[in-house]
Amino acid sequence: MALDPDSSSPAPAPPHRDWFFPPAPPFLPSSRARIPRTPFPSTYRSSNPYSAYSLADRRPPPTPRSRSRSPHPPPEQQQQLTPPPSTPPSAPRRRDPRYAGVRREDVRTAASEQAAPPTSAPVHGRKLAASAIAPRWSGVLSALVILLCLASLLRRNFSLHDQVYHLQEQLAVATAKLQACIVDPSLDTSSINLFYQDANSTTQNRSLKNLSLLISLSVLYAPLLILKYVDLVSKIRSSRDSEEVPINKRFAYRVDIFLSLHPYAKPLVLLVATLLLIALGGLALYGVTDDSLSDCLWLSWTFVADSGNHANAEGFGPKLVSVSISIGGMLVFAMMLGLVTDSISEKFDSLRKGRSEVIEQSHTLILGWSDKLGSLLNQIAIANESLGGGTIVVMAERDKEEMEADIAKMEFDLKGTAVICRSGSPLILADLKKVSVSKARAIVVLAEEGNADQSDARALRTVLSLTGVKEGLSGHIVVELSDLDNEVLVKLVGGDLVETVVAHDVIGRLMIQCARQPGLAQIWEDILGFENCEFYIKRWPKLDGMRFEDVLISFPDAVPCGIKVASYGGKIILNPDDCYVLQEGDEVIVIAEDDDTYAPAPLPKVRRGYLPKDFVVPKSPERILFCGWRRDIEDMIMVLDAFLAPGSELWMFNDVPEVDRERKLIDGGLDFSRLDNITLVHREGNAVIRRHLESLPLESFDSILILADESVEDSAIQADSRSLATLLLIRDIQAKRLPYKESLVSHVSRGTFSEGSWIGEMQQASDKSVIISEILDPRTKNLLSMSKISDYVLSNELVSMALAMVAEDRQINTVLEELFAEQGNEMQIRPSDLYLREEEELNFFEVILRARQRKEIVIGYRLEAAERAIINPTDKVSRRRWSPKDVFVVISEKE
Repeated sequence: MALDPDSSSPAPAPPHRDWFFPPAPPFLPSSRARIPRTPFPSTYRSSNPYSAYSLADRRPPPTPRSRSRSPHPPPEQQQQLTPPPSTPPSAPRRRDPRYAGVRREDVRTAASEQAAPPTSAPVHGRKLAASAIAPRWSGVLSALVILLCLASLLRRNFSLHDQVYHLQEQLAVATAKLQACIVDPSLDTSSINLFYQDANSTTQNRSLKNLSLLISLSVLYAPLLILKYVDLVSKIRSSRDSEEVPINKRFAYRVDIFLSLHPYAKPLVLLVATLLLIALGGLALYGVTDDSLSDCLWLSWTFVADSGNHANAEGFGPKLVSVSISIGGMLVFAMMLGLVTDSISEKFDSLRKGRSEVIEQSHTLILGWSDKLGSLLNQIAIANESLGGGTIVVMAERDKEEMEADIAKMEFDLKGTAVICRSGSPLILADLKKVSVSKARAIVVLAEEGNADQSDARALRTVLSLTGVKEGLSGHIVVELSDLDNEVLVKLVGGDLVETVVAHDVIGRLMIQCARQPGLAQIWEDILGFENCEFYIKRWPKLDGMRFEDVLISFPDAVPCGIKVASYGGKIILNPDDCYVLQEGDEVIVIAEDDDTYAPAPLPKVRRGYLPKDFVVPKSPERILFCGWRRDIEDMIMVLDAFLAPGSELWMFNDVPEVDRERKLIDGGLDFSRLDNITLVHREGNAVIRRHLESLPLESFDSILILADESVEDSAIQADSRSLATLLLIRDIQAKRLPYKESLVSHVSRGTFSEGSWIGEMQQASDKSVIISEILDPRTKNLLSMSKISDYVLSNELVSMALAMVAEDRQINTVLEELFAEQGNEMQIRPSDLYLREEEELNFFEVILRARQRKEIVIGYRLEAAERAIINPTDKVSRRRWSPKDVFVVISEKE
């Protein structure tokens, strides 16, 4: 079309042109004029890549010759219209003068604007969505058409097969009738008619078989088509509402939720798939064979169970169906094998990681993990030995395999006790139920390593979780705390179920007692542990009405030391009066080897006698040194003030500035006005630097306590290394300041190390003063035991022993609290000359009665040449001659 809109017909091209541009469409969008299209030879395809339209659409103007009815132009016209193979470079390309001044980019822009319909954007978007979906709908329609054609052909095939089969049956019936009439004309044809009726019924069955085959195929392929093309419906709906989730995604989500939430979803899906395969396979076999439906279902099951059974099938149809069922059976078997494998792997993984439930009762439950666990397990195992073993369940936030490996490295004999480890948090009720917390006879909550306040806060939350168990607790709770100030809060939360053991406070009090009386640490180890003798509380009805003085000598294999008074609500009284008479319900507190190794016996014949003299142990002022700064040092100062005589001095040597010490002590609760017996002397320095220690009068102190410094308290190895270095430096400085003669005498008397050895010099120094080192790691114990240069306290082991005793019997906690307190009764070491005269022979029962005159209970002794004391001696009736250097271990009131 020309550029002039008024022109009605295109102008013919000049006859001499061999290349031309087609008429361009009008530039006005409102113009509806169309370019006339005439057949154009395919040889006019342009090689110009910048043309706006394909040359196949660029029709030449109609000419009279082009309107001829001949399908092809004359040869001369073909020669004229055919473009030359190549245009010479010298011949310039000519353009139509009608398009002068018009750029090709404008032609493209006008063409694109004319092609775009003047519609709104939403309509254009829906048309684009519809155009995108149209190919998929065409695929769906094509698949449906193909499926219908196949179904029609299949139906036609079965119909022809039925017709042939029906004609064969009619032919057989007619032949039978003819033969019967020929042989015997008078033969009754009722049987033949019956056969004919059977043939009709067989024809009906054949139709039913065809129907069953179509049903099986439809049920098999319909879900596949639905799942494949269900997203088309969702896309059509999303064009109206773009935020709607497609149907296939929602269906996949529901399936995922079903398989995730229901534990038996996977086996159920597998069972449904198996039954569906058997049913569809049975219907298909019923359609292609002459067997009954029940036989076909059974045959389908055999194909599913054993894929090799299809080898006996005959015919194309039965073979095809049997192979299909066998393939489905192999898939079902593979799914079942994978499901069983996953279930077994998951179960073993649950057992390996400690997720399975513990089905136990009357067991000991330990919550948490610390370096005290090894000693605690050992002590509980020893306690359960008399019962033939027991069960200990350990639950901590660690991997089960790591816990079992660490316990195996401890290398101690469990003596028939089983230790079960589980991973979990004591703050989660589900994890507590997993370890049968409601059926445990004792629950031990261990303190975590690290900050004391955080450890006690976690212990408090654990107690809250334990008290929240709906089933209730059948046992008591033993809580290890790090700070004495938090004990009241834990007891307030736990009530009567809770027994607390403040580890830091117990060790501090033990250090003070052992510093004042050398050798008391070994006695406490023997009493607190289950390896030797320990405390037991038991009722003996035969002792009712007996005075406590007679009860003391009624047990050949135990030493009574107190009474649990029933009339006072079960109050425990240590070292009661001799005139106290046991009432009904009272229980006796004894020190024995085990709870089944002692029993009362008839009273032995003993001589009471009298004390050699009314001797009172004098209390003289002492000078004590504290090396290091402990977290609860203010509590130790208060306890020490109650034990020492007036005029005593307490030197405090640590790296805390002196200006900050008073503030810290006051913040910890120390009242300086209540210190009646001791005077504080402050010295600043580092306890591991020799020149700082040499500034102290180390040879003048009666006792030196090396404390685990607060700065390294969280690391047991680092704290013990610091304590050991301080101990060696102090002993070496003391040895250098001793006279040579005393050192030589010491070497000769001990005879353990060679003369002039450094350990020998330190042993001589240890005779002049007592050094108590706070040891946290049990491995350091061996070194100190070998060198014999310090009377040590093994912190973690002693606390573990106390926890084990309270876990076995919560009443023992009251006994320990009184023995550790600054008021009431305490354990002391007394010289033998307080109870017997020189060259006097007495048995152990007679020594007990002599000590009762001082209101003391003798529980053991240590001979002059012995290194360890004997608690609860087995022979109590044989007399012996005691040495003046022998000592007795007694329970007496604090002076």
